[in-house]
Amino acid sequence: MNGLKRHQQAFLCALQFLTQVPVRLDGVPDQRTQGLAMLYYPLIGLLIGGLLWLCAALTMTLPGQVQAALVLLVWCVITGGLHLDGLADSADGWMGGLSDRERTLKIMKDPHIGATGVIALLLQLLLKWSLLMALLPVGQGFALLLAPLAGRAAALLLLGTTPYASRGGIASAMLAGLERKPVYLISVGVGLVALMAGWLWLALPALLFWLARRAMLARLGGATGDTAGALIELTETAVLFAALISGAYFASITSLGASF
Repeated sequence: MNGLKRHQQAFLCALQFLTQVPVRLDGVPDQRTQGLAMLYYPLIGLLIGGLLWLCAALTMTLPGQVQAALVLLVWCVITGGLHLDGLADSADGWMGGLSDRERTLKIMKDPHIGATGVIALLLQLLLKWSLLMALLPVGQGFALLLAPLAGRAAALLLLGTTPYASRGGIASAMLAGLERKPVYLISVGVGLVALMAGWLWLALPALLFWLARRAMLARLGGATGDTAGALIELTETAVLFAALISGAYFASITSLGASF
């Protein structure tokens, strides 16, 4: 397989895994292609962000609550709830694992969702909807582009720099073919994009990444596909929250300046 063909297959592999877009691959991707596909995760995030931005633009005349609900609906549908599932499984494992590594991993592999997972899902969706309702009316569309991009860049950096804790997990074959140097370059690039929007846009997701990775190493000795999915969800929320705080800070400074 030549280089261009491999990159095309890797992109389609990433698109198929991270979204509900119907994709047909030319056979089962080999290990090298699966590893290369992970490097396209941030690009897939950017495409998701573009779709969210388009949805927000098309629904801007609707009431704020309805617009936020529709954008969140598209957000969930396009990903198939993949990362929400990871968040729920991680929440169940963390609560029910009782600080025991093997017990935590066992609970996370259970396909059934527990009470903690349900609560985590409800709170995550409520928080996202509330943030969207606050941001969309004031034209913070850039947050819709950056949040999915940053979330998948965070997952890429996590999986590329952290031992994999679950044997035979969904990402184990991908990680075997992943080159680490591009992971750092992509992460730095996404970080610079976030920094251009404001220091909080970088600081909050970076702090979340550090805390989450530290917790995973302490409890599991590494990361899993579920914890990577949970990190995507939490990073997206962190970006939206940073946009909200930055907007409120700018508004207060402007108001203070106008009073003098």
